[in-house]
Formats: sequence, C-alpha cells, structure tokens
Amino acid sequence: MRMKYFLCKIAAAIGMLVLFTQCDAEEQKPNIIFIIADDLGYSDIGVYSEFTDLTPNIDKMASEGMRFTQAYSGSTVCAPSRSTLLTGTHTGNTSVRGNTGGISLQPDDITIGDLLREAGYATGGFGKWGIAEVGTPGVPEKKGFDTFFGYYHQIHAHYYYPDFLYRNSERVHLPGNEGFYDGELGEGSGVGPVPSVHPETGLEPEYTHYRVFEEMKEFIREHHEGPFFAYAPWTPPHSRFEMPEEDPAWQKYKDEPWPLSTRMHASMISMIDRHVGELFELLKELGIDDNTVVFFTSDNGASVGMNRGALQSNYPFSGGKTRLTEGGLRVPFVAWWPGKIPESSVSDHPTYFPDVLPTLAEIAGISDRVPEVVNGISILPELTGSGSSGRSQQKHPYLYWEYGDNNWSEIRYMPETLQQTVRYDNWKAIRTAPGEPLQLFNLEVDIGEEKDVAASHPEIVAKIEQMIKEAHSTPPPQIEPERIHGRRWR
Repeated sequence: MRMKYFLCKIAAAIGMLVLFTQCDAEEQKPNIIFIIADDLGYSDIGVYSEFTDLTPNIDKMASEGMRFTQAYSGSTVCAPSRSTLLTGTHTGNTSVRGNTGGISLQPDDITIGDLLREAGYATGGFGKWGIAEVGTPGVPEKKGFDTFFGYYHQIHAHYYYPDFLYRNSERVHLPGNEGFYDGELGEGSGVGPVPSVHPETGLEPEYTHYRVFEEMKEFIREHHEGPFFAYAPWTPPHSRFEMPEEDPAWQKYKDEPWPLSTRMHASMISMIDRHVGELFELLKELGIDDNTVVFFTSDNGASVGMNRGALQSNYPFSGGKTRLTEGGLRVPFVAWWPGKIPESSVSDHPTYFPDVLPTLAEIAGISDRVPEVVNGISILPELTGSGSSGRSQQKHPYLYWEYGDNNWSEIRYMPETLQQTVRYDNWKAIRTAPGEPLQLFNLEVDIGEEKDVAASHPEIVAKIEQMIKEAHSTPPPQIEPERIHGRRWR
C-alpha cells in the first residue's frame, strides 16, 4: 500500500514537472532580429524583381515566411525613417524629421529598445543609428540598447573605411584605416573596389560592415539562451559604393557590362544577402532557429540613379529616395518565424514602419506597454494568420508621410519646403510644397503615379486634406549638434 502511494506521488511529481516544463517552453519569449538595408530598392530583392537574382538567401527567407507587397518605409530618407521605426510614430509626429545627420531623439521618446529591455530582452544594435550624435539625449545606450556598435551621426556612416566607430559612445579605433581618406573625411565620393593594401599608406584597411556584422554575430552567440533583440540597421548598399575587391560578391559582378556604380550596388546587395544566409546558419548552429523571428526591409527606396539599366531598383514605381512617390517609400518587407508565419505566404496588407514597434511589442507579450502616442498598429494577426491571435487584422484609416528638405550649406532642416503625402485605400495624394494643391493618383490603375485625377474627385481630395491637418504636428527643434572636430560628425 505504501509502495503504491509512493509511486503515485512520483508520478504526480513527474506530471507536474512536465507541465511546468511545457509552460516554460510556451512562455519563452522569441528572439527578434530586425535587419534594415540602407537605400535598397523594392526590386533589388529577387522575389520582388523581374530583372535580377541577387538575393537567394533572402528569397529563401521569403519562401519560408511572408513577403509583403504593400509595405512602406517610415520616410523617403534615412533619419526620419529610423525615427518612425524605433518610436512607432509617423513623420507628422516623430521627433527626428530633418535628415542632416545628427538631429536627436527627444529625452521623453520611448523606443522599441526601451520596451524590449524592460521585458527582459538583451538589446543590441549594429550599424547606423542616425537619430542622435554622441553627447545628445537620443544616443542608443539612453534609448533602451545595452550595446550599440557602429555609427551614430549618419554622415559618418557614408564612409566604409573611417578610422573609428563607436561602441556606446566610446570610440573604437580602426588603425588600418588611418589616412584612408587623406584627412579629408566628408569630402568627395568614392565608387569602386578597394585593394587589400592601401597603395599610399601601406596599411590593410578594415571594411566597417564586416566588423559590424561580426559584432552582431558575437552578440547573438553571447545571448543565444535568450531572449534577445538584435537591431541591424546595416549601411550597405548606401553610397559611397566602396567594398573590398576580394569580396566574393564583387568578384561575381565585377565583369558585368554595367556602369561601375551599378556593379557596386549589385555587389553590395549580394554581400548583404550572403550575410543574411550566415545569420540563418548561426541560428541553426545555436539551436535557436525555431524560436527566432527575423525581419528584413529597407529604410527607403533606392536613389533615382539606380532606377535604370540592369537593376531597375525601384521598378515598377516612379521616383526614388527623397521623393514621396512609391519609388521613394515602398520597400521590400520579409518576415520569417518557423511554425508561426505560414510558409510562402504573400500579403497585400498596407503597412509601414510605425507598425514595427507595436508588432514587436505584441510578439514579446508587452502590448500593454505601448505608449499612447504611437501611430502604428500591430500586424501580428496578419503575420500569423488573421484570427489565430483571437482577432482579425486591423487596418489604418490612412497612411501619412511628410518630408522637408535640408539646407546643406547651413546644415539645417527646412520646414518651408515641406512635402506631404497620404495613402487612403487605393488613393495616393501628394503635396509637393506648402500651399500647393494636392495631386491625386489611383494606385490600382496607375502604380507609376503618372495621371493626376484630383480634378475628377474633389470629395476624395477634401477628405485627404482633413487627414493631413489631423496628422501633422509641429516638430521639436531640429538641431544639428555643434561640430567639435571641424567635420560633420564628432
């Protein structure tokens, strides 16, 4: 009798242990990797393109996950786009609206890094911050990131062979790059492959993207027991178009009958794709690929100069970076999460960067902590299948963007040049300057935004005018920090 009782107690204990183990497994928060390429166009990715096949690893990611066909960046230029992504606020409300390079997030801005770190995530960023300069309130280590390695001021990020990068506002010197730009950092533009030994200094230059990528992999290894958030705002393929001549990607495309800038752009995209493949190999090696969600996108469209020739980066759209047309705003967006996101799924749900913060917050189980100022909507129901999370996917009543140019001689943001655009259903309205009438395009039949139909639809124009008034707020001062080394960045 006692033996039977004893065995029953053991069985009950084992049952409870199994139950607790199952609960722990169910409650394990997923790791999150978010990769943003810089100035990569919609059709630079193979699954989006009729012209190129540069990205077999990202294409495989799409075949195992979801590809969005109507995803938009946060802005048509770098800094505001990052501001919208990290804070969940569109460009009518976000803090950083100028693109001069060092304008800072505000002290009261809450980022996805803040939310995830509070939820127990190790948080790391690797690449180009672009929304604060060293010594300002918006640096990543003050915005929820345990570590950030790379560039702070985004003009610094134009250069792939600088003599230093930053880790949490502390300089990390790159001795092989001393004298690479002959003391004229910030001047000129470089296009072409770089030899392994500098012909004038005799030094072996270090390509910063390689270093950034290695730091990111080390962060993942260190925190693979999770949960971790690896934010990867990588700098390629943003010009300058510089990369090591021995890189396999350059070797593959160097002899193509294309202009040099096109060959370099293609090679940098191919290099990014190779590194995406290496990340997936690392996840599998560490045994965490089944509990990691990975996103891949671009911060805005490619430059207009890439919308020609062999690549047609922004096809089938008009314009590109710095334009509020589809070519400047619509970007590739791929999401991968085994067992959660259906394989080979394609979504035409309109989404943009402000949706990232609430989406990642819901993935981490902290939707209740999303600030009220956020303009974004979680797209988790769309990612996992509407209804699987207990609700259908909510849609935006409209999407809003604005963009003001910069005075580069005075290094200041110019609100007097403000352009505004709204997407409402299949309508797209663009105001090219303050006081100008809205242009209206029907994207369902005019994806190239060639025929202005505003005169035929005054009721739509009037409705969008009200949306614009509702969406725009006065930004905080767009202050570029004082230069302290005689150049654009510190």
